[in-house]
Amino acid sequence: MNQQTFTVLDFEKIKQEAAHYALTESGKKAIMDIYPVTNAKQIEGWLDEVTEAKQILAKSASVPIHGLEGIELIMKQLHKGVPLRPDALTKLYYFLDTCRKLKRFMKDKEFLAPRVSSYVYSLTEISQVAEEIIRCIRNGMVDQNASKELNRIRKQILILEERLKDKIGQMVKSAKYKPYLQDAIVSERNGRYCLSVKKEHKGKIKGSILDASASGSTLFIEPEELAGFQEELSYLHTNETIECERILSYLTGLVEANEQELKIAVETMIHYDQLFAKAKYSLNMDGSSVMINQHHYIHLLEAKHPLLGKNAVPLTVEMGKDYDALVITGPNTGGKTVAIKTVGLLTLMVQSGFHIPVKEGSEVSIFQKILVDIGDGQSIEQNLSTFSSRIVNIIEVLKEANDHSLILIDEIGSGTDPSEGMGLATAILDELYRKGATILATTHYNEIKEFAEQTDGFVNGSMEFDIETLKPTHRLLVGKGGESQAFAIALRLGIHPAIISRAHKITYKEEKSYGESELNSSDKRELDKQLALNRYARRKKSRAVLSKKEGEKIVAQYQMGDNVKITASDEFGIVYQGPDSKGDYIVQIRGEKHTINHKRFTLYISGAELYPADYDFSIIFDSKENRKIDKQMSKGHKEGLTINHE
Repeated sequence: MNQQTFTVLDFEKIKQEAAHYALTESGKKAIMDIYPVTNAKQIEGWLDEVTEAKQILAKSASVPIHGLEGIELIMKQLHKGVPLRPDALTKLYYFLDTCRKLKRFMKDKEFLAPRVSSYVYSLTEISQVAEEIIRCIRNGMVDQNASKELNRIRKQILILEERLKDKIGQMVKSAKYKPYLQDAIVSERNGRYCLSVKKEHKGKIKGSILDASASGSTLFIEPEELAGFQEELSYLHTNETIECERILSYLTGLVEANEQELKIAVETMIHYDQLFAKAKYSLNMDGSSVMINQHHYIHLLEAKHPLLGKNAVPLTVEMGKDYDALVITGPNTGGKTVAIKTVGLLTLMVQSGFHIPVKEGSEVSIFQKILVDIGDGQSIEQNLSTFSSRIVNIIEVLKEANDHSLILIDEIGSGTDPSEGMGLATAILDELYRKGATILATTHYNEIKEFAEQTDGFVNGSMEFDIETLKPTHRLLVGKGGESQAFAIALRLGIHPAIISRAHKITYKEEKSYGESELNSSDKRELDKQLALNRYARRKKSRAVLSKKEGEKIVAQYQMGDNVKITASDEFGIVYQGPDSKGDYIVQIRGEKHTINHKRFTLYISGAELYPADYDFSIIFDSKENRKIDKQMSKGHKEGLTINHE
């Protein structure tokens, strides 16, 4: 397996979706770290785990596997010579409490889910740690009952603080000090009580100046009568801190003494979080466990691509008995690529312990490698063309392929001269089959379809197309090569039957009539209706927009590629460019460009209906020589080369 396979087949997206169901960050990370394995026993064990987890969720949707957040970070702080802080110890207590609840939860699930429930036995009871933490830590701090010494110190602090408050309260109310005070409020600076004294009376009260106001008019003085009390209070606070640190060190030592048991508990809890996330994801996509084998047999019943949702068209395919190579043909957007990606992705998921959305009775083979060549794979860094980059990829596939490989190739041989591409594609498929690989490939080449029909171990498949609705059904038909629907579609849309007949002769080197007799009465009515609507739409558009002006500027009513009819000659042409200030367009008729005013022609079929959005119109308007020169010039300056667009 390689990262390209995971990326192209969207395996990382599958893990991301499953990770959403994990309750903790550690559980999410564990799912993202899942990768396929080839050990059959391990895969079967993983699939059984998910099945049992789903059974548990059916009985009780709330599984106590929270309390894991931050525990791994706390474990890393052990043996550093620094005591754990109260908040960290509190988290540890809640984690241990969750472990206790999980053991109790799983106790009555032993018959329902024997494998999954057995994992709680690895959670060792370390009740002493939990009991000591809850005894010593309360409300995010060390409790005074954690030790007799801490209890004694805090009682002394309370008594001394009461004496200090009484003493300074008497001073504030005293007639002796009242005239010198800025206000009758007891202030505190750096943990020590003081009086707010007017600056001009600073000599009237003996003591230490602890602070001053921003304006300097008020001084905060600690009276010398309070100094002794406050020194003693400071001493007690220091002893309190020392005792708290001693208690925290004691608790940290208990945790460190049980570190191994805690690590096992953390790993077990993460596994449970990951496992139940898988189970919830399986429930969400109607996933099922499948049988697995190691002899290249694939049998998917009503399989769906998990990322396409429940409305995805089911895929049924069986390979590995009578044939090991499936060649799929069919129209663009018919679902060929989705079909082979579905097989590859579901195989990756099974080998990673995920349930997959298939009907019961499905079976998947284990493969050591899943190698793909899907998409244009264009390499900007290496300045490779689409075809070149795909060939580079195919070379790697040929190197790595063996009798334990699943090979997925989309549009094999495309991107170059059709005759050479067909020959290359056939040779590649033949070589991969000789290596013993299981192959799923898509193609447009009829010759490859014929090769598959005549070669043992190969079988044709096609994506069904509904000629009535002119839409693909996205259903895979195994054992039947896809027939081109281009002529039938063109006939239904109104191309003259004589043109279709000539096209058939050019393509297949044989005569075939596509007269109107080929259409049944229903087809004829539908065709007449469609043609009438098209003519009405064109007339309406022509009347509405051809004469529009915007100031002195002619509004462009036609776009490059629009098919127009010349009124005077009944000829058809294709708009090249325009309009100019006079409303003239350059229209190509029978390979020659003519300047014609927009009033002299009407729209027949818009370019948007004829060509895709990214169509290269130079194929229509430029000569072969010009396009060849343009390609050479794109690679660098060539002396003496010129392009003539006239």
